Amino acid sequence: MDVFPDFGGVGAADDLRTVIGALLTFVLIIAVLMLIVSAIIWAIASSTGNPHTATKARLGAWVALGAAALAGAGVAWVNFLLGVGERL
Repeated sequence: MDVFPDFGGVGAADDLRTVIGALLTFVLIIAVLMLIVSAIIWAIASSTGNPHTATKARLGAWVALGAAALAGAGVAWVNFLLGVGERL
């Protein structure tokens, strides 16, 4: 007895790909904007001698960089998984 998943039951795979792509694009844009803002605040705080704000801005820049990397890789990951699901 062979048991295989029925991916034909998920008829909205193209719509799912579009929605996830749009959401990840939105996250990517926000992450890049936050990276820019955090870098500016980091530079200003460092030049004015405020180490606490500079540390928080540096952490914000690293978090925004990580979010941008994950969002950018997320589109490729979702496309890969949907492609694997169609071939099963």
